[in-house]
Amino acid sequence: MTPDLLFSLAGKTAMVTGGATGVGRMAAEGLVAAGAHVFIASRKIAACERAAEELNALGYDGKVEGFGGDVGTEEGISALTAEVEKRTDRLHILMNNAGTSWGMPLGEFPYAAWDRIMRVNVTGLFQLTQSLLPLLERAASDDNPARVVNVGSVMGETPHGDRAYSYAASKAAVHHLTRILAKELAERRITVNALAPGPFVSKMTAFATADEDVRSRVGAQVPLGRVGRPGDMAAAMQFLCGYGGSYVTGAILPVSGGINVETGPDLFREAYE
Repeated sequence: MTPDLLFSLAGKTAMVTGGATGVGRMAAEGLVAAGAHVFIASRKIAACERAAEELNALGYDGKVEGFGGDVGTEEGISALTAEVEKRTDRLHILMNNAGTSWGMPLGEFPYAAWDRIMRVNVTGLFQLTQSLLPLLERAASDDNPARVVNVGSVMGETPHGDRAYSYAASKAAVHHLTRILAKELAERRITVNALAPGPFVSKMTAFATADEDVRSRVGAQVPLGRVGRPGDMAAAMQFLCGYGGSYVTGAILPVSGGINVETGPDLFREAYE
């Protein structure tokens, strides 16, 4: 029952797409801090290499390697799969974090925004998981399954469009795919879960989180009164990927400060006052 047993990732190999910044970087740090050997990849090779250097300099038990990878095209997914296969013969953890968004007012939202967002956030996630299944199966066991963790969003659970209509729809698709894959891959001893974050500081949410005053005002709208912290994401990953999370599959884990259970105003507030 000790944390060393329940949450240690020593000896495990992990892949985090989009791991150089934002939620992916937070997750990668949580994994390497728990002792994992972590690969991070994105289209920005220099950013991944720099993030790997910075994380390795923190002195954690694990190690990080950064390299290029693009899940937005079929060719990119094939190249990324080949790169991972060159570096390891088994993969204990796959975090499908790479994603993109597009915001425009209703009535002005462009047709192209649907194709791009779905291609990266849904198609890329599914195809990369499918391509890396042999490595995941090789790492899996009855006692300690391999893990797939998809990054959804609280916007995929609740009817918040906030001008990011295709993003919200793509994350709802991620949640549904997570449940489907959890059902199908359980017999192969691979768990599949998703995180549904609320607002965290990242490039994608820079319009709402980069400025401290705006971030504070956005956080005030969250039931728990703040935006997410790096430790919130790191802890969620350590739980889902450690021995203590080996009996959890098909879950959509809210890391959203309570936004996931908001239902609007109290219906009978006026009657009580």
